[in-house]
Amino acid sequence: MGYSMTTTSSFHHFFSAPFHARHCTIKNGAIPFPSLSSSAMPLFQRPRISLLRRPQNAPLYHTSERSSRSPSPATRNVKARASLPEPPSSSSSTSTITKRVVLSSALTIALAVANRVFYKLALVPMKSHPFFLAQFTTFGYVVIYFSILVVRYRSGVVTDEMIGLPKSRFAAIGALEALGVASGMAAAAMLPGPAIPILSQTFLVWQLSFSALLLGRTYTFNQIVGCILVATGVAAAVSSGSDSGQMLSGVESIWPALMIASSAFQAGASIIKEFVFVDAAAHLKEKSLDIFVVNSFGSGFQALFVLLFLPFLSNLRGIPFAQLPSYLKDGACCFLNIGADTTGCNGAPLLPLLYVATNLFFNISLLNVVKISSAVVASLIVMLSVPISIYVLSLPLPYMEGGSTLSPFFLFGSAVLVLGLTLYSIPQPAKDVL
Repeated sequence: MGYSMTTTSSFHHFFSAPFHARHCTIKNGAIPFPSLSSSAMPLFQRPRISLLRRPQNAPLYHTSERSSRSPSPATRNVKARASLPEPPSSSSSTSTITKRVVLSSALTIALAVANRVFYKLALVPMKSHPFFLAQFTTFGYVVIYFSILVVRYRSGVVTDEMIGLPKSRFAAIGALEALGVASGMAAAAMLPGPAIPILSQTFLVWQLSFSALLLGRTYTFNQIVGCILVATGVAAAVSSGSDSGQMLSGVESIWPALMIASSAFQAGASIIKEFVFVDAAAHLKEKSLDIFVVNSFGSGFQALFVLLFLPFLSNLRGIPFAQLPSYLKDGACCFLNIGADTTGCNGAPLLPLLYVATNLFFNISLLNVVKISSAVVASLIVMLSVPISIYVLSLPLPYMEGGSTLSPFFLFGSAVLVLGLTLYSIPQPAKDVL
């Protein structure tokens, strides 16, 4: 790509490097002119310069007018045309983005596994106060996220334009996440433990549907088949026998349906987050939207809606709303392992704090994947962590009883789930897009 300069002062930059004399042919013959040294600039970066230059102290004219017009300010210029190297190809930019996505995904998978494992360990001392732990993270993260947001705003990373984004989108995110928490807790109280993480994997199915409907995305054939295999793996794992009969035998169908609806609410929230990033990229001219803007306002609205649902949520956990202050106080004492009655709180505050810190970093890393890639890729990362987490939790761990044996059908379902995720990730030609 070439460019043109029409001011004599522009040449001072070109000739600031060491130079030697070289002949350059112009219309009236050959005259020596100082050129850039090849040692100062590599050959593949050196521009080829063609000059139209008059002898010193001679009046300057446009080339086409030098015999018919007298010099004037409008004609006193020197023109140069330089052929510069082409800008870096889009393939190198794509490769850089791909590396970022791969590295961020690997980090997020590790944090997702650690998050699940530390949550299980945190429930050892907090087994009588899981509701306190959930509310502590919900409201505590609002303080942490907004504190970070203020620091980044004062440092100039976050701009007024970012803060001024429509809040209705963040309100929708908060409402859907609060509904996901409420319906998930209601269903979890009535479902056997192993069924909960498996039913939650319908999250991917909802995300594919919502991204196609709301974002207009299309998916390749192998991605659709991968999605079907994920659903098949879920069904196979859920229908596998635990001790006797089916895992969901004796459970009313409304509770699995409510758990699946919980996944739908959370999937909808994740797609809206992706939409916020996509829309902001089109409106923010200089900077990309900072993830702490989304985290802060999203978690703030989520905490607001959870506060509104608090009487309902506490009753779901078997805690009368009138006794909630006393329950939260006891939960805080157990979390910090202080007070007169802390029986059964061994491992606190270390294990709960490890979970809170890991969960915080996991949420930040996951939202970063949504920003640089998509919500569906973030969902795949979370799903890939599920079988790894289940395997880790089946091993003997500190503060927990001996490891457990996994059912062959459960392993088969998990294998099909992983196969579906792998098939989804295989690239396919554009002609196969559905």
